[in-house]
Amino acid sequence: MLNIGCHLSISNGFEAIGKQALEIGANTFQFFTRNPRGGSARKIEQADVDALKQLMSENGFSQILAHAPYTMNLCSSKPETREFALNTLKDDLQRMEYLPDNLYNFHPGSHTGQGVEKGTEQIISALNEAMFPEINTTVLLETMAGKGSEIGGKFEELKAIIDGVDYNEKIGVCLDTCHVFDAGYDIVNHLDEVFDEFDSVIGLDRLKAVHLNDSMNYLGCHKDRHQKIGEGAIGIDAFKRIVNHPCLKNLPFFLETPNDIDGYAYEIRLLKSMVE
Repeated sequence: MLNIGCHLSISNGFEAIGKQALEIGANTFQFFTRNPRGGSARKIEQADVDALKQLMSENGFSQILAHAPYTMNLCSSKPETREFALNTLKDDLQRMEYLPDNLYNFHPGSHTGQGVEKGTEQIISALNEAMFPEINTTVLLETMAGKGSEIGGKFEELKAIIDGVDYNEKIGVCLDTCHVFDAGYDIVNHLDEVFDEFDSVIGLDRLKAVHLNDSMNYLGCHKDRHQKIGEGAIGIDAFKRIVNHPCLKNLPFFLETPNDIDGYAYEIRLLKSMVE
């Protein structure tokens, strides 16, 4: 069985988002913890959370994924930006305790001229301050395209962060197909070799989720432009290999393609039809 979902809006509450996922054939979903450009998070109602938990249990949902806002840059050269990001991270991880044993994903950040080493130190420091011994959430670092001063475009950069985190047994990776392709990892022609490299650098046990996105650009472009499944440079044949790859068995897949809800429903059906 393919654990597949897409990005859905939490604006109408948790139970509503679970029902919407079911309507489009999904058995998981991703949501922003708050406005993706920043701001305060919506109030959590325990009854709403409980209704989602029951819906997920009754319908065989896999883990769901909460995505941090894009404005959360833990390694900015501006202290006020780092402080905002740290406060967001702390609040998000506390709120995730309402939905224990699920996933929280964030972009490692952009060092904005400080250099990768300094930026990495700042990300580690923030995670060590925000995480806590009894945390029930697995925190995921997302693979990035490596545009500008982004950290996370290389597996080694993610490994350096993981190694520095105190509670690193609760740290994993979300592999974004568009991002790794744009970063220069050839998942079209050398998928096995990419996973071998990931395993040797980070360890496949750290791979906890996949963002399924085609790319508008060429291999190694460092652009980060998502495309609909099968309509970009990665192509439909590569996605068939990806959803059937043994390294990804039982992991949740999340679509972030440029789609409306009907488009997501179509892509979910398409990807399910590829499973061998």
